[in-house]
Amino acid sequence: MHHNKTTVNPYLFFSGNCREAMTFYKEATNGTLDIMPFEGSPMEVPAEYSDKILHSTLTFGDAVIMASDTMPGQDVLPGNASAISIACNDDDEATRLFNSLSDGGRVTMPFGKTFWDAKFGMFTDKFGIDWMVNCQLGKTE
Repeated sequence: MHHNKTTVNPYLFFSGNCREAMTFYKEATNGTLDIMPFEGSPMEVPAEYSDKILHSTLTFGDAVIMASDTMPGQDVLPGNASAISIACNDDDEATRLFNSLSDGGRVTMPFGKTFWDAKFGMFTDKFGIDWMVNCQLGKTE
C-alpha cells in the first residue's frame, strides 16, 4: 500500500556562510549533512560564487533543516532569512498546495519541472510568508 507523505521543514537563507552554519549545526546535532554547491549546477553565477551553497539538507533523528546561500546580489534581511518548505511525493497534492497557498500572493518561481528530477516552485503568500513546494518525481515519470 502506497502512503502519501507530506512534510514541512524550515529552510534557512544565508549571505555566503551557509556551509559554515550548516557544518556547525551538523556537528551540534550529530546529524548527516548533504551539500550541493552552485558549482556543477546549471545555475549561472560568478566564478567566486561557485563554492557557495545552492542547497543543503541536514538530517538528525526525524528532523530535517534545509538551507542555501542567497543568489548573488541578494541580501538576507529580517523577514526573508527563512521560508516554509513543503516536501510532497504526490504531484497532484503538491500542485494543489502550491496553487492554494500562493492564491493572492506573489509567485517568484512557477511550479514546474527542475534539473533535480522534481517539480518545484516558490512564492510569497498574501501575508508576506515565503514558501517553497517540492515534489520529487523519481523514476515514475
